[in-house]
Parts: sequence; C-alpha cells; structure tokens
Amino acid sequence: MFKKIVTVAMAATTVAAVGLLSGASQAAETKLTAASCFPIGSPPSKPFERVVKAINEQGKGIVQVKMIGGAPAIGSPFTLTQKMSKGAYDLVGCPEAYFGNVLPEAPVMRFSDYSYAELRKNGAIDYLQKLFHAKGIHFLGMHHEFGPFHLFLSKPITGADLKGLHLRVSPVYTAFFKSLGATTQRSNFAQVYTYMENNTVQGYGWPALGWGPPSWLKVSKYRVEPGFYHASLHTLINLKKWNSLDQKVRDFLSKMVVGFEAKSSTDSPEFQALLKKQKDWMAAGGMKTITLEGAEREKWVNAAVHEGWIEVLDRSPEHGAALRKLFTK
Repeated sequence: MFKKIVTVAMAATTVAAVGLLSGASQAAETKLTAASCFPIGSPPSKPFERVVKAINEQGKGIVQVKMIGGAPAIGSPFTLTQKMSKGAYDLVGCPEAYFGNVLPEAPVMRFSDYSYAELRKNGAIDYLQKLFHAKGIHFLGMHHEFGPFHLFLSKPITGADLKGLHLRVSPVYTAFFKSLGATTQRSNFAQVYTYMENNTVQGYGWPALGWGPPSWLKVSKYRVEPGFYHASLHTLINLKKWNSLDQKVRDFLSKMVVGFEAKSSTDSPEFQALLKKQKDWMAAGGMKTITLEGAEREKWVNAAVHEGWIEVLDRSPEHGAALRKLFTK
C-alpha cells in the first residue's frame, strides 16, 4: 500500500513537472504580430508571407508571428508603418514608398549602387538605422527584391524622349518620367490593363519581377532597357518591442531576414535565374525589348538618378547628402 501511494505521488510529481516545463517553454516562446502593406495572397505580399512562414517553422520554441492581415483591408498601406511604430503591430512588410511619410530619407533605399551586404559593411545601414530608431522603428532587412523598374509601352520609342506619351505612374518615378517630357496619371493596380487597352495611357512603370496578371502581355508590347531604381520590400519592427526581446530572439529574427536579403540580392544566382525566367516569359508572349544605347542611354540613366536624388535632398538636406555618399559609387 505504501509503495502504491509513493508510486502515485511520484507519477503526479512527474506530470506536474512536465506541465511546468511545458508551460515554461510556451511562456518562453515570444509572440509577435505582423501586417503586410499589400492584400494577403497578392504577388507583392507573398514574399513577406514567406518570411513569416519561415520564422514560424524554424522558430518553434523561440518566436512565433501571427499575420493580422494586409492593406487595404486593415487600413491604408501608407499608414501601416505609422501604426506599427506606435505599437499597433510588431512587424510590417512594406516597400519604402509606403513608409517615406514616416522616414523622409527612405527613397535612398531604391537608389543604391551597392548590394545590401555591402551597405551593411560600409556603414550605410548603420546610418539609416539611427534615423529609423528616431522614428520608433528598427530595420531588420530587405526581404525581397523585385528587380529594377522598367517602362512598359504599347508603342515603340526611339530614344529617351517621352514627349507625346501619357503614362500611368506611382510616386516612385513620376518626376523621372515627367523630366523626359511625359504626362502622367496615377491609377490602382486593377486599372492598369483597362487604361492600356483603351489607350488612356500608352505605358506604365513596373518592376521586372512581381509583374501583373498574364493578361497584361496583351497590352504591353515593349519593355525599355535599362531598368532603373530598385523595387524592394523591407521588414521593419517596432523599436520598443525590439528592445524588449531577448537577445536570442533578436539574433534569430535578424538571421532569418538577412538570409532572405542575401537570396534576394540582385547579384545572387537565385535572383538572376528568376529575372531571366521572367524576361524569357515576356519574350515568348510577344514582348519586344527596346534597348537605349549611347547618348540616349546616358540621358535616360542620368535623368533617373538626378530626379531621384533631388527628392531626397529636398526632403532631408543634411542626411540626404550624407546618405548619397554611402549609397552611391
């Protein structure tokens, strides 16, 4: 009888100990929330969704991230980073075009002549990080690169002159296209095909990767080379939350995002393979390439660089000048 009582007691103690250990393990697992600047499941949102999935798969016992949703269902993409900086979410996945209203210097991230690995070595990211911290944000990394932007057209051009063309634009390259003589207008994603089909616009800017529906090939007859700027997506985290995390969690999150960053670098084999596949698909669909050369190429490239940096220097004269030295060759 005594042995039975002891055995039962020991079993109960073991169960309790296991429960305590399990509870402690669960308690030690950090819980974070995240939001995307794009509709969940859409092409530009999927890269950040893959980041979250990878963190959850490899971070069991360390950290788990719950995706709350994506813009515009949860609000304007232009306010998402603002909300995150104030604690509404812990993490966001966004292009710099959607958080330039929080960080005036953000456009420098699209003008870089260096890879992110090089930017981390030459002090550029450290400089930018201080600016992020002043806004209550910690920059984890660039998690996806859609490549350079290109001008896609319904009719050919023979040089860098865009006079006579009415183009669909985003704020990223409006000044660039206007400087070469184009007139412009904005539209949402869904209107691009319709506007091209009915000749409301004769072209639009878009990244090489993360392209629109296959139907766009019907109205997009030409792609202009060279491309310009970088269409990249970034992972940001609330600074107060970041500072509250254990070092193990910080190291894990940094490692995960920088891992995606390395694979997305434009000089990586993975990126070059994707770019070739995309351009081959466009060519197979009948799209022709217009390659600017000589003086026309120089005019095109110089206009893109000049107009882009004017924006940064106007918005942030002091930091813009310092960042230009770090981000350009």
